[in-house]
Amino acid sequence: MLSQSLVVLDFETTGLAPLRGDRITEVAVVRIEGEAIVDRYASLVNCGVRVPPFITSYTGITQRMVDAAPPVDAVMRALMRFIGDSPVLAHNASFDERFFANECRQIGLPAPDRAFLCSLKLARRVYPQFRSYSLGELSRQLRVGFQGTAHRAAADAEVTAGVVLRLASDLKTRHPSLNIDARLLASIMRMPAASAAARLERLAGG
Repeated sequence: MLSQSLVVLDFETTGLAPLRGDRITEVAVVRIEGEAIVDRYASLVNCGVRVPPFITSYTGITQRMVDAAPPVDAVMRALMRFIGDSPVLAHNASFDERFFANECRQIGLPAPDRAFLCSLKLARRVYPQFRSYSLGELSRQLRVGFQGTAHRAAADAEVTAGVVLRLASDLKTRHPSLNIDARLLASIMRMPAASAAARLERLAGG
């Protein structure tokens, strides 16, 4: 199915805006190859910031958990080692991409120079009939079960990986000649959603 290894990433954070001081509280990544998850890394993160009460209510991540977590420098370096040269994918990827770049700046690491793939954008083009593309709704419609608690990084990364594997399988079923890799997924993301199906047919030679 997937002809190339991909890393699926999810951050939990103190808010929505890294440029206004929001930071990461948790990260999880899983590596998918072929038709399966083959490796995982997850950690809470101590960025030396306060966790707002509404974030604790939403994610279950408390101040005490973050205070006892490894420092952000160690976690980000471990994350970079896990990713290596692999393409990175996230759901609503611009959110995670902004936080990734900000945390790299905070500790003096160069951010990856390649754009993240986005499962939300891909799903809009592969499943135009769906009414919602939230991670929870996609998992329900594609029958991808959550392993763990929603809005925690490990569970969200796992279910995103499941969505991507299902999406890749459906693409391969519809268009057997396609090579499902990061280059193809990036190309699909750039297609206008309304014409994606027709463009995929042409790309597959159908």
